[in-house]
Amino acid sequence: MNATLIRNVNGRKVWDSRGRPTVEVEVSLDSGVRGRAIAPAGASTGSGEAVDLRDGGKAFGGYGVGRAIAAVNGEIAAELNGADASNQPACDRLLIDLDGTPDKGRLGGNALIATSMAIAHAAAAAAGQPLWRYLGGDENAILPLPEIQIFGGGAHAGRRVDIQDFMVIATGAADFAQALDWTAEVYLAAGALMERNGRLAGVADEGGYWPVFDGNEQALEFLVRAIEDAGYTPGKDVSISLDVAASEFGRGGRYRLARDERDVDSDGLCEMLMGWLERYPIVSIEDPLAEDDPDGLIAFTRTAGMRVQIIGDDYLVTNAGRVAAAARDGACNAVLVKPNQAGTLTETRAALDAAVAAGWGAVVSARSGETEDVTIVHLAVGWGARQLKVGSFARSERMAKWNEALRIGEALLSQGRLPPASAFPWGQV
Repeated sequence: MNATLIRNVNGRKVWDSRGRPTVEVEVSLDSGVRGRAIAPAGASTGSGEAVDLRDGGKAFGGYGVGRAIAAVNGEIAAELNGADASNQPACDRLLIDLDGTPDKGRLGGNALIATSMAIAHAAAAAAGQPLWRYLGGDENAILPLPEIQIFGGGAHAGRRVDIQDFMVIATGAADFAQALDWTAEVYLAAGALMERNGRLAGVADEGGYWPVFDGNEQALEFLVRAIEDAGYTPGKDVSISLDVAASEFGRGGRYRLARDERDVDSDGLCEMLMGWLERYPIVSIEDPLAEDDPDGLIAFTRTAGMRVQIIGDDYLVTNAGRVAAAARDGACNAVLVKPNQAGTLTETRAALDAAVAAGWGAVVSARSGETEDVTIVHLAVGWGARQLKVGSFARSERMAKWNEALRIGEALLSQGRLPPASAFPWGQV
């Protein structure tokens, strides 16, 4: 018996945080141990990312995953039978070649990433280790700095504001637990502030408050007030991070800011963002320009990249080749790492490695459609990513991940220590 040989792959339909079907895969090895993982799903997606295989039709609004499950239990199970789970690149190569399409569209990116993650969990179980330790050991491991949504907008909140995520980063926190403590206070303060002012409409997809603001900039004003109401100094203790998700409201170098009732070009959007950087303690901006506007993104990075983190998501879609090309062009200085964008863990790791080789930052990220699966936390710690983004500080599919990081922190020799400020652009100015 070879303890790490795959003997069974089983796919099943489970449910995500939006009440939509998704794919769970369980991989069993010769030794009897198992690994299990669930595919997330995004709402704001880049055109180049791996696609979910959905059934279409009327059932579940077209979001059924029957075909993806059939792929797991049929072709994928047959192909992986007898493969060595301890050789993740070889297993992932089998999956990539079996699908045979550039966007994972034949078997489904959801089927492939759930399988790939389940293989990693099974291999770690066979080694008698949690996944984070199996991937990277714990001698020098530290926890990633959390990036946490307070207000949700864009595709996550009925487009009540154009900007998708208004987040905070506890840039002055000494360790991971303190970063969560401070964020919890800001989250509570923000809710109370919005309720007092009649601005609270509910909770968005990722757990942040669903706001009623008169314009996009008003969200920044309220966020600064919430930080202060919580007893912290904006820009010192707690800073602001934005996910503009500009591809959602821009195309061909033109942008429609519906909440502000105005249209701007690339220069106009950059001017607006630069003005915000002057007036608010913003340290990180994700997707400031649309994915089809590389010249705008390069120009913005040239202007702002020495003082703030500029993260590529839709533009880079967790693709090593795109990261390397963007680094050569001077677009962005960090990558958002979403395993389901890539389709396998090997491709995901390659994108992160390309960022590190370029001297960039890397933010491991969840999706708006999530579950209780905590794999990304283990990936962030095991791979040494500097930051972790899983949504807000509410809803169990989010809190499961923050809580898992706390547990890992207790097991680390570093006891939950965060990367030094010097590891980020804002710590170098």
